[in-house]
Amino acid sequence: MDEHNRGSREHGEEFWRAAVERIRAGEKVRVVAGELGVDVRGLYRWRDRFYPREQDRRRQREVELVKEVDRLKRALADKVLEVDFLRGALHKIEERRLKSDNDGGAASTTRSGK
Repeated sequence: MDEHNRGSREHGEEFWRAAVERIRAGEKVRVVAGELGVDVRGLYRWRDRFYPREQDRRRQREVELVKEVDRLKRALADKVLEVDFLRGALHKIEERRLKSDNDGGAASTTRSGK
């Protein structure tokens, strides 16, 4: 017989509900389990039994965060490509400007010639 089943028989539902409420109030699961002499996994199972939607909300939030991280990674990669492109373009412009200065020619102008 595992600890969860043994704990369930030794302690009633109210015991477990009180333990779960302590966790929901912010106490650490390991601390509560240690003080009560119960298995951490069993305490998590009781929490999920009493508050199954809470677990679903956590999973949904995790999925949303993973999607957001992926979106941000793609946006960052796009910006890195833009910076690389602009850096290369500026480098070419600088090379042309230096070459033009060295040739004694006129500096480059805009297309309109202004």
